[in-house]
Amino acid sequence: MRGLTGSGDEETVTGDTGGGTAGRGNRRLLTGWAASSAAMAGLAVFGLFAVSCSTGGTGTRDEGPAGAEPVVRITPSATAASTAKPAPRVDAVALLKADPKVSGRVRMDLKPCSGDEYPVDTSYGKLTRGSSSDVVVNVMTCGDSVGVGTYVYRPRTDGTYENVFTVEQPAVYGTIDRGDLVVTTQVYGKKDSVAYPSGEEVITYHWASGRFGEVDRVQNDFNRAVGAGDGDLPEPTEPSRN
Repeated sequence: MRGLTGSGDEETVTGDTGGGTAGRGNRRLLTGWAASSAAMAGLAVFGLFAVSCSTGGTGTRDEGPAGAEPVVRITPSATAASTAKPAPRVDAVALLKADPKVSGRVRMDLKPCSGDEYPVDTSYGKLTRGSSSDVVVNVMTCGDSVGVGTYVYRPRTDGTYENVFTVEQPAVYGTIDRGDLVVTTQVYGKKDSVAYPSGEEVITYHWASGRFGEVDRVQNDFNRAVGAGDGDLPEPTEPSRN
């Protein structure tokens, strides 16, 4: 009988099935087929590896639907522009000179300190609950900047202003504080200098029923020893350490 022939990459095995050499031939035949099978398996693996690498150099690629996660976009919110209109500015000097409630002495002394700069401070704010801002005008002296009069003007519907508050006395000054009128007056003794008063009086007025009414009064007494200019300052000392 002719033997079976097996082929492989590394060797070709020919065996004889007859006689006493059958066992030896079968062993060689099985060995040849095992080698051939291993070689074929290696080629198959190499082929798969080559195909997988040809997809982009990163190994096998799983095909599937694209990610459906939502993309969060942050849109900066625009800052709302302020709708409040600035209070219209007034000619405070013209108001004072045309106001019959301002004393003749104040009007006579109301002159520029230098150039066209008058010793007048002006504040704008809501005091009388009107639709427009009220105007607080303080008149001072040129040399010492000491107040001599405080006036409050309320706007009318026709664009003019009405004097609704007047106080004329030395060292007076009015301000607007949270919708109320606060008038501060420096109190001087006989020997006090302009820079160092003996105290001050602070009066708060609130608008109600078409007029200003006093709602609070505070009196402050100042220490006379402060500002005398006598004595030397103490030497600084190191803080104690525990």
